[in-house]
Amino acid sequence: LGKQLTLIEPPMTKNIRFLILDCPTDSTLPFYMAELKRYGVTDVVRCCEPTYSAETLQNQNISVHDWPFRDGAVPPANIIKNWLQLVDSRILKPQRRSGSPSASEEDEDLVGPTIAVHCVAGLGRAPILVAIAMIELGMANLDTVEFIRRRRRGCFNSNQIQYIDSYKR
Repeated sequence: LGKQLTLIEPPMTKNIRFLILDCPTDSTLPFYMAELKRYGVTDVVRCCEPTYSAETLQNQNISVHDWPFRDGAVPPANIIKNWLQLVDSRILKPQRRSGSPSASEEDEDLVGPTIAVHCVAGLGRAPILVAIAMIELGMANLDTVEFIRRRRRGCFNSNQIQYIDSYKR
């Protein structure tokens, strides 16, 4: 059982978080389910072929998105588009409140929803989607590689790093 989970909290916003994990199976799903609930996961993105029943997650109000692409590859344009639409739809939008200064203090304590994303090992396909989202949120391209690698050692191959370096917002 791998059960490798890495929480990625983009430093530029508290309005969304990402949880990178290795691939659950039906037998390990109860462990993952407890962790998904603990982190407030709203969605799970599968970048590999299904290895567990999505129904278990859906019964807990966690949406499952099946967007597989080849191991070691970069995501095709349609998956990037779907991914960025999902991130944009889940990110907490800052709300303007009139009134006391305590309202803004409350906002600072809010933590956005968490999107979990996994491939088989959680070292290539899943982290590259998180890197793309962080670039779109304003982080410099190669800084995303360093930021994610500091938290999840061994992720990204040279092809994926080259893609991230040349990615245009």
